[in-house]
Amino acid sequence: MKKKIFVTGIAGFLGSHIADAMIAEGHEVYGCDNLIGGHIDNVHNDAEFIHADCSYLNTMNKLLKDIDVVYHTACTPYEGLSVFSPHTVLHNTSQITATVASASVSQGVKRFVNCSSMARYGFQEKIPFTEDMIPKPRDPYGVAKLASEQMLNILSEVHGIEVVHAVPHNIIGPKQKYDDPFRNVASIMINLMLQGRQPIIYGDGTQKRSFSFIQDNIECLKKMGFQNNVVGEVINIGPDEEFVTINELARIIAELLDFDLKPVYVTGRPQEVKLAYCSSDKARKLLGYKTQYSLREGLSEMIAYIKHRGPRKFRYHIAVEIVNDKTPVTWRDKMF
Repeated sequence: MKKKIFVTGIAGFLGSHIADAMIAEGHEVYGCDNLIGGHIDNVHNDAEFIHADCSYLNTMNKLLKDIDVVYHTACTPYEGLSVFSPHTVLHNTSQITATVASASVSQGVKRFVNCSSMARYGFQEKIPFTEDMIPKPRDPYGVAKLASEQMLNILSEVHGIEVVHAVPHNIIGPKQKYDDPFRNVASIMINLMLQGRQPIIYGDGTQKRSFSFIQDNIECLKKMGFQNNVVGEVINIGPDEEFVTINELARIIAELLDFDLKPVYVTGRPQEVKLAYCSSDKARKLLGYKTQYSLREGLSEMIAYIKHRGPRKFRYHIAVEIVNDKTPVTWRDKMF
């Protein structure tokens, strides 16, 4: 059955891919974006785009009238930066979630798919992260994502709106913003290497992550908007088979680009979790999840996308609010 779908952050990486998928399924798609972290050319021609900020309740009330499903992807997803720019990051994470949620409830939206973050888990004694673990976020961004989940659960309990929490992790793929110096390590490395510049690695590069190609998330997210067995659930989505260090990530990208790799190492970022990846077992059970892309395949598609658009100068488009001796030198001295 055709539904009216609204995507917050529709010009962003994740939001634009969700919109594309919903249009392909025959749904009527609307969305807003303030274009802080997105590109207008990411938006599908068949989506109705509104240049608007999720901060404004009156605006969101108007936009969400008669909407069936909201996919909430709008955010400034800067985990590391949130330690140094908490005002900006939390305003554009937990506060805008409250605004969109309030409008969704008042306008009678049936389902709210909340895109959370692996940052909710923070430091855990065991890996991979599973949804039954007690969250222990280590940075303001993780705190904001967890607070958003808890607030939405309360609104669901009181007002009946169906809430589902998706937990994507380290997503990569085409449409990702690659001139952003604050996030997206794979995109940053590709952009640098295509400019003939060495990648910059925080700490010793032995931090380990599992990277998730965008299409391996989208198949789950499509189902989360409609299946009854996911209501009220927190679900990790994305691969859990390949767990690599940042050093290994740089090496793989260099091999794909035939680049002479000699990384530059700088002091590690405060509060960064050393080992972080999520189990996909729950997604396999509830959503029939199956990984379709290997890390190399995902990186190859990213490289093709960035080559097509051309490498770009990095834009320090968000102010670093707290600058001191703990601020990463890459941001303080604009090294990218």
